Amino acid sequence: QVQFVESGGGLVRPGGSLRLSCTTSGFSLTYYAIGWFRQAPGQAREGISCISNSDGSTAYAESVKGRFTISSDNAKNLVYLQMNDLLPEDTANYFCATDPIGGRASCRRVVQDRSHQTDFRAWGQGVQVTVSS
Repeated sequence: QVQFVESGGGLVRPGGSLRLSCTTSGFSLTYYAIGWFRQAPGQAREGISCISNSDGSTAYAESVKGRFTISSDNAKNLVYLQMNDLLPEDTANYFCATDPIGGRASCRRVVQDRSHQTDFRAWGQGVQVTVSS
């Protein structure tokens, strides 16, 4: 079963930065929409960022816009999430997944509407990010 592997999480102070990485050995990410999601304890999973590797377009949830940046390195089959100016409310388990047939429109939908998470596949185990002083 194809699955993503996330890394780069940890404990950071408010205002700090982390860079998460997401990869899979199951297929090339070059042409897919790859999303980053997070779930805090007791809360629903939310889509926070997405990149459509077919055209390079990106999308962000309002909660992270201006602080987080998604990017991809197709040669290394990696997708990154650079997280700056971290807040305690960013504490969550972070996941990546792909919409294998989606693109720019899928990315826009998934950061706006949780129901579109059903379009995404190959969910990883997630990585914990804790923002605390």
